[in-house]
Amino acid sequence: MLLVFAITLMSCNNTINCEIETTEGTIIVELYPDKAPITVANFLKYVDAGLYTNGSFFRVTTPENEATRDIKIEVIQGGKGEGKDFDAIEIETTEKTGILHKNGTLSMARSEPNTATNSFFICINAQPALDFAGKRNPDGYGFAAFGKVIKGMDIVRKIQSGENKNQRLIEPVMIRSIKRIK
Repeated sequence: MLLVFAITLMSCNNTINCEIETTEGTIIVELYPDKAPITVANFLKYVDAGLYTNGSFFRVTTPENEATRDIKIEVIQGGKGEGKDFDAIEIETTEKTGILHKNGTLSMARSEPNTATNSFFICINAQPALDFAGKRNPDGYGFAAFGKVIKGMDIVRKIQSGENKNQRLIEPVMIRSIKRIK
């Protein structure tokens, strides 16, 4: 009886997996459309239009380059290549979704609330300062987490270790493609 319940519960887990192919290796992410429908739909618009092809991971935050900040984080940030941006989306806070910024969490970058378009980041280690009411962003809304890395955190860490100046990678890591996988 318990096994049947567990299998039923697992089959209710509606996730979408995507493969991020980079020049440093492949990262597999799992997206949560049931918890963060607006953010997942936005990310997949860029994926399905092929707009992340020839994009890059261009920014890294590390303990060294965050040393002077009061609230320190560790992430790698990437975005699309050529092509248009779609309209900015409404922020789905971690308070609404329950998806917290833990090791491997995928989240949308933004400046002000409701300004996220294509740029996203992946957390290295837990980053509670990026959650709702976290102190990294003065508005307190945090960032819209919408998935997590399920394979390839070694690639994420390799990207983070790249030489950078003022958090910008000297040689950005190219995103060859991001595509849905079964």
